[in-house]
Amino acid sequence: MLPDESARPQPEAASGLSRCYRHAERETGIACTRCGRAICPECMVNASVGFHCPECVRSTRQEAAQTGARTRFGGTHTQDGALVTKGLIGINVAVFLLTEYLRPELKEMLSLHSLVPPYWYQPYGVAAGPDQWYRLVTAAFVHTGLLHLVMNMVSLWVIGPNLERMLGRLRFVGLYAVSGLAGNAFAYLVSGDRLYSMGASGAIFGLLGATAVLFRVTRTPLAPLMALLVFNLVITFSVPYIDWRAHVGGLVAGAVTGVGLMYAPRAHRSLVQGLTLAGMLALVVALVLVGTARIGV
Repeated sequence: MLPDESARPQPEAASGLSRCYRHAERETGIACTRCGRAICPECMVNASVGFHCPECVRSTRQEAAQTGARTRFGGTHTQDGALVTKGLIGINVAVFLLTEYLRPELKEMLSLHSLVPPYWYQPYGVAAGPDQWYRLVTAAFVHTGLLHLVMNMVSLWVIGPNLERMLGRLRFVGLYAVSGLAGNAFAYLVSGDRLYSMGASGAIFGLLGATAVLFRVTRTPLAPLMALLVFNLVITFSVPYIDWRAHVGGLVAGAVTGVGLMYAPRAHRSLVQGLTLAGMLALVVALVLVGTARIGV
């Protein structure tokens, strides 16, 4: 029976109550508010009004996916709202296993290196030219050790799914990418003559910045998020060997990108959001060019 068809009368028990259409041995006085079938407590799914049966819930989700229902910020509703987040965690874990146990020499090739004389014989890493700029991307997936990886991936799992559901997969990927790139580019701008950095922290701080914008838009209390952000910034500036430049750069880039993605007017939403992401990528290139000019390469 399809959800939009008329419900068939359910057999009544001696007590006068209908029996659940999935569990004929169970009496119930509740019916699905969409199709009218009798449902027991195990089969009830909360709806905005009353309860729905499992089949109607499944049908509603399929209809939403087929019709391209949109989130508040233009993303497409999906059944798995954390698919990209899971994928990013999987990539980070895979790169860690590769660089830590299978091919340790790749860690140096993928990390954010930049050295110039007198620290090195000739420009090395990002400072060596555009053919080394790939490090701005790859460094966001390399980690110094297991603790570094676990802390970043736990943070990504806590922050990522909510943003992914609200923005949609494509916008979420764009936000994550420009935050990580901007964080690494800012680190190069500040310390391009002697730089060694790696990790997903810049991108994750970008998600924190975008979450602050999301909370502002949705009128969610900001106090808990601000406490978390302050705590992370205190660690950033107090623990040795943490690259505060990537954290700050990613945080600012994520917040600015979040404003462009979430405050875009509905009439021109896709255009404004696309220009926001393109503008951030252009800024990344500008930071790298200025950083290169600053160290005189």
